[in-house]
Amino acid sequence: MSTKRSTPDFFLIIVTLSLLTIGLIMVYSASAVWATYKFNDSFFFAKRQLLFAGLGVCAMFVIMNIDYWMWRTWAKPIVIICFVMLVLVLIPGVGLVRNGSQSWIGVGAFSIQPSEFMKFAMIIFLAKYLSENQKKITSFRKGMLPALLLVFLPFGIIMMQPDLGTGTVLVGTCLVMIFVSGAKVSHFAGLGLLGVAGFVGLVLSAPYRIKRITSFLNPWEDPLGSGFQIIQSLYAIGPGGLLGLGLGQSRQKFFYLPEPQTDFIFAILAEELGFIGGTLVLLLFSLLLWRGIKVALGAPDLYGTFLALGIISMVAIQVMINIGVVTGLMPVTGITLPFLSYGGSSLTLMLAAVGVLLNVSRYSRY
Repeated sequence: MSTKRSTPDFFLIIVTLSLLTIGLIMVYSASAVWATYKFNDSFFFAKRQLLFAGLGVCAMFVIMNIDYWMWRTWAKPIVIICFVMLVLVLIPGVGLVRNGSQSWIGVGAFSIQPSEFMKFAMIIFLAKYLSENQKKITSFRKGMLPALLLVFLPFGIIMMQPDLGTGTVLVGTCLVMIFVSGAKVSHFAGLGLLGVAGFVGLVLSAPYRIKRITSFLNPWEDPLGSGFQIIQSLYAIGPGGLLGLGLGQSRQKFFYLPEPQTDFIFAILAEELGFIGGTLVLLLFSLLLWRGIKVALGAPDLYGTFLALGIISMVAIQVMINIGVVTGLMPVTGITLPFLSYGGSSLTLMLAAVGVLLNVSRYSRY
């Protein structure tokens, strides 16, 4: 690897901070009513988001100056620690249950979500594996199968919580990395058939997932139950029109859309800032994706390429799923919108991951 470092990608920093700023504004706007009602403090969620944003930005700038090869050296201990945390969260009394999922560990007044860190750990570890075994990846038994076992082991633990949304992002990100590494299309075709069968099995194994599918196909079949969130989300997006109702003027945040500052924050953004505001956010994510791909393609070695590709794929997949859910194009999965949704673990992790991407950019040739 070249030891000559240049300045980090300034454009990537600007886009990330722009999304973060929009997110902080929208978290306050979306949560003020609910926070006032529940905590008698309209800034309750905004202050916490600002705290984690500050920690995340500090982490981003610190990690930006750490040689990304360090992550390769520590890949195995990092993934083992995350595995231990995933197991701990399943222990009654240790893991916290929220919205039907036992996915959090309490740390004082705050909580962390180990599955979020597992996504990042798997990107680091899989990038190491693929860079060292790329010549074997065309062989299903010697190359692709071990990689798949690495991916589906944490996925299985995450599904025990259960958290299908986070598990889907983890698997999707890793499959993109494996595909780009040179795996055969025929192997992916067979894997796709197994994946569809497995997904159907997961859906049928839990009644609430079946309700999510039926409510996605026809939310009006149960408008006060499983279809409620999708309907209220569309009620927010529709009246937004071209310019929106105005910042802070959302109607759906008045206890119609449950916890609008989290998974459905884009619906509130579209309601208040309209088509133009929503398009601006999507444009910023597109620029982030474009810049991340350039960094990956210009990396001086395979590890840097796979690492950068994994990070930007994780962001892109979460954006597609979240926007798809909010606009009624996909079933409800409980995935946050990167940099915008309220959530400490997700926000801090995403900013730290961008820090790694920025360090790769310091060595990239583009």
